[in-house]
Amino acid sequence: MSITQERKGALINEFAQGKADTGSPEVQIAILSERIANLTEHFKTHKKDNHSRRGLLKMVSQRRRLLDYLKGKDESRYQAVIEKLGLRR
Repeated sequence: MSITQERKGALINEFAQGKADTGSPEVQIAILSERIANLTEHFKTHKKDNHSRRGLLKMVSQRRRLLDYLKGKDESRYQAVIEKLGLRR
């Protein structure tokens, strides 16, 4: 369900703004999107796992807040992240 260290490192390298950047909104959104995708696959086989579903809803909400923050701060970065990740909106 969770992502591997290698995959997380790849996401950080892809979305980082600088060399040591691990906490920018783009990186956080990318990591959350990967975790959301993994949990969505998990729910295809475990339909009644409501404890994990609550965590999924929290992650989706957190990603939404980060996207709203990024949109207010820099519209071009927001559009780039949306396009790269293939998110709706």
